[in-house]
Amino acid sequence: MLDDDPTPSTETGTSTGARPRTHIDTSKPHSARFWNYFVGGKDNYEVDREIGDHIKEIFPGLVDVAVTSRHFLGRAVRYLADEQGVRQFLDVGTGLPTADNTHEVAQRAAPDARIVYVDNDPIVLAHADALLSSTPEGRTVYLNADLYAPETILEAAADTLDLSQPVALMILNTLGHVADHDQARDLVGRLMAGLPSGSHLVISDSTATSEGMIAASEAYNASGAVPYYVRSIGEIAGFFDGLDLADPGVVQVPEWRPDLRDPAAPASAVDAYCGVGRKP
Repeated sequence: MLDDDPTPSTETGTSTGARPRTHIDTSKPHSARFWNYFVGGKDNYEVDREIGDHIKEIFPGLVDVAVTSRHFLGRAVRYLADEQGVRQFLDVGTGLPTADNTHEVAQRAAPDARIVYVDNDPIVLAHADALLSSTPEGRTVYLNADLYAPETILEAAADTLDLSQPVALMILNTLGHVADHDQARDLVGRLMAGLPSGSHLVISDSTATSEGMIAASEAYNASGAVPYYVRSIGEIAGFFDGLDLADPGVVQVPEWRPDLRDPAAPASAVDAYCGVGRKP
C-alpha cells in the first residue's frame, strides 16, 4: 500500500501501459481475499478461509458487515447517478471484483458514466481485467496507485475524468488500513481538495461498537495480515467535516437509504457505519 507509482493498467479498448509483475503471498491472510471469502467470492486461499472461519467463531456478525457494505455500495452509486446526476466515480481501494462492482452499477443507471479504480495491491491488480468492462458510451480504467499519494492519484485520474465536473470519491472499507486517524483524515481531505464543488465523498468502515468487533479486529491483526483498525462512530463522521451530508447522515450501513426491494439485505444492526457527503 506504499507504492507511489501510478501505473495505468489496460483500459477498455486501449493499452495504456505494461502490467507490472505481481507476487501473491499465500502464506499470510490478505484483507481483499478475506473480504472476498466473506461475501461469497472464490478468489481466496486456504489461509484466508482459515482466519475467516476463526473470526466467524469469535464474531459471526462480521459476515453481515461484509455483505451489507456491498449492498451499500450499490445503493450509494444508484443514489449518486439517479438522483444527483453524477457521471464520474473515483473508487480508491477497489478490492477484488465481485458482483455489482462500481462501474456495473453506475453504467446500468448511466451508460455514459466514467469510472477510475485505484489500488496498488498485486492481488487486485492480477484480477483487474474483471473491472475493465464498460459500456460503449462510458469508460472504465484501473490505476496501480497508492492511497498515500493523493495528488498522484488525482493527476493520473485526470486522464479519464474531467476534474472540473463533479466526481464521486468512493473509499469503502479501506481507511482502516491507515493506523492514524488524523493521517486518514488528511488523505481524504487532500483527495477531496482536488475535486470540484458538487463532488461527493462515500465512505463505509467497520466500527469499534461492540466487544465482538473489537475482538475480531484484534484476531485479524494478530494473523500476520496487514492490520485493519476499527474506529469510533465519531471518527467515521469526522471524515465528512465541511461536507453536506445526505440524509440520513452517518448511520449503520443497513440504515442508509434501505432498499426494501432487496430481500438479501440483512436488516440487523452491524458494526459498520457509512455516509455520503456533498462538497459545497
